[in-house]
Amino acid sequence: MLNSETQKDLRHNLTVNVTESAFFGLATGFASYITIIPLFVSGFTHSALLIGLIPAIPRLGWQLPQLLTAERIARLQYYKPTVMWLTIHQKFPFFGLALVALLQLQLNSQIILYLTFAILIWQGIGGGLSATAWQSMVGKIIPPGRLGIFYGALSAAANLMSIFGALIAGLLLKQIAQPFNFALCFLCASVAMALSWFFMSKTREPVSNSLSTIGTRSEFWASLSVILRCDKNFRCFVITRMLSQLALMPLPFYTLYAVHKHGMGEESIGLITGLLMLTQTIAGLVLGWVGDRWGNKLVLEAGSIICAFSSVLAGLAPNVNSFYLVFIGAGIGMSALQNIAAVMTLEFGNQRQRPAYIGLGNTLVAPATILAPLLGGWIVDNVDYKTAFLVAAIGGLITALVLHLGVTDPRYLEQNFTNHSVKALPEQ
Repeated sequence: MLNSETQKDLRHNLTVNVTESAFFGLATGFASYITIIPLFVSGFTHSALLIGLIPAIPRLGWQLPQLLTAERIARLQYYKPTVMWLTIHQKFPFFGLALVALLQLQLNSQIILYLTFAILIWQGIGGGLSATAWQSMVGKIIPPGRLGIFYGALSAAANLMSIFGALIAGLLLKQIAQPFNFALCFLCASVAMALSWFFMSKTREPVSNSLSTIGTRSEFWASLSVILRCDKNFRCFVITRMLSQLALMPLPFYTLYAVHKHGMGEESIGLITGLLMLTQTIAGLVLGWVGDRWGNKLVLEAGSIICAFSSVLAGLAPNVNSFYLVFIGAGIGMSALQNIAAVMTLEFGNQRQRPAYIGLGNTLVAPATILAPLLGGWIVDNVDYKTAFLVAAIGGLITALVLHLGVTDPRYLEQNFTNHSVKALPEQ
């Protein structure tokens, strides 16, 4: 149950967080990890492996640090100050990309690549450092029955604004000469990120009622092994999230394949990025609504299958027009396997255990997040694009199968694991 202060601030928190997400989305439209940044990097390297890493960096950076920060976050009564300080490292680096784009006039391609990837890694890890605190704050200020639609609203606002950012970025890339076109795109992204930070700072969070959410540090780390040993359902869920990285693996290669194989132009890249964002806008709301009413597991299964369909269609595409349908499927799949998976992670355990579940549910997936695009890039470099798409399709189908057979939606377990099976974990 929400306390009266949280209930009173619910409308305000929804408004400022959706606005924050809208400006975050505007930034990612100008500097898309799926289209714009891979296109920028492709001017300095032909390595599909390196380019395939680009969209994996923010996912890896988001996932990897969460377990490392979970113990500290579990002790906090008030998450917002930590969120605001750490998220600076997620939002500021886009200004660095603008500077790097201009520096290509003076520096060689190798140095530009080093600087670009260093900034992308900084930005990704910045997101991950703030992720556990932010998710814990969300779980505190938003009722459980509204988490799906809340995440859907965040996604919808972000992707709707991403459409505008992507369309403008496409025009900038076409009308302005290099490197000023990319520099201007990244500068616009950095301004939007600053506005995103401002609206996030307006979140109202009540202080936790308990003095501490966990005992000692050793007790916290011991609780992690207890969770993994005793919560079989959570173990299977983590395995499906690992497998789902294969289904997400081909996303950056869709654009490159469309450019190299079918001659897609810069303006079409902006248009197709906008279509991807529009799809995610609608899918985020619809899938969040469906997940709140019929369970997130169903949504994840459907998303895995749709990802597989997109991969098959990309490999069979006879012309560039087919990629509009490919990106529609990719947008639906991404919304399911990223946003809805994050919502479902918050449903494991109780409030005190939530940072531990969040940390485990993300950090353990990090190795698969980096290995999947490495595998995809290696296949593209040494075999071809179509084989990479086939591997991704198989990964999507296996993910759906394991979800169907091995995972039960945690909201229907009535916390049996939490209340009876793990005596070593602190209870409320």
